[in-house]
Amino acid sequence: MTQIINSLSDISGNYDALFVDLWGCVHNGVTAYPDAVEALMTYRADGGTVVLVTNSPKPRAGVESQLDSFGVPAACYDAIATSGDSARAAMYRGMVGRKVWFMGEWERDAGFFEPLEVIEDPVEIERVDLKEAEGIVCCGPNDPMADPDTNRPDFLYAKQKGLKLLCANPDIIVDRGDVREWCAGALARLYTEMGGESLYFGKPHPPIYDLARRRLSALGQDISSDGILAIGDGIATDIQGATGEDIDSLFITGGLAAEETKTSHQPDPDALTAYLQKEMSSPTYAIGKLR
Repeated sequence: MTQIINSLSDISGNYDALFVDLWGCVHNGVTAYPDAVEALMTYRADGGTVVLVTNSPKPRAGVESQLDSFGVPAACYDAIATSGDSARAAMYRGMVGRKVWFMGEWERDAGFFEPLEVIEDPVEIERVDLKEAEGIVCCGPNDPMADPDTNRPDFLYAKQKGLKLLCANPDIIVDRGDVREWCAGALARLYTEMGGESLYFGKPHPPIYDLARRRLSALGQDISSDGILAIGDGIATDIQGATGEDIDSLFITGGLAAEETKTSHQPDPDALTAYLQKEMSSPTYAIGKLR
């Protein structure tokens, strides 16, 4: 039974580390949520460790820069694990070949192709047209407002060639301020539905949690699963991923599921129960917004 709580401090004393989602929890894609920032800073001041675990296709440095521009201070977190870094490692190990067809906005996603020094003997990656490609690297749609179905002709050709699609961000949708946008996960889902093979490295899949645990280890923190709380607003990413990792979870209902859970300050209990039953999910805790 999911317990609705009033603030992070109600339960934070039970955990040594937090795996915290960003978009919809700490910021809205435009600006920081002050209450969330304060809650994380208080948790760290009390001795807890915060690892930001995000499905952003950006490398860690790119996320740090973005957070600074949104007004999220470095003082509210200890480390960052990104889907982008996990997927980049796979790309430079050659999981989708050397010649890749890129999907995304180059000005936004160019950092994905920066050298990754932690990989020994990395594959030399070359961006090419689809007809020359050995695989696909998908950081997101070219137009985040366009229906993913517009990619069907290219995906049909790619599937017939047997190309694998590396998905740098498993999120299906995201709310940038008040505007809902499609993410790379929507394209990967379509490609899979069409019979293609999509490779995932962000939440809810294991590679990003392995990376998050390595971030903890680098901080000298050896924390078991029962000492970690995962926080996020994505029922199919943050909460499903936490369940798969046997980690307790705090579901932020005022993010992607605000309408379904009838969340204003807090979720409506009956609406929350109905939503979780429909999604066949059982987060440990729930709260309207991180605070």
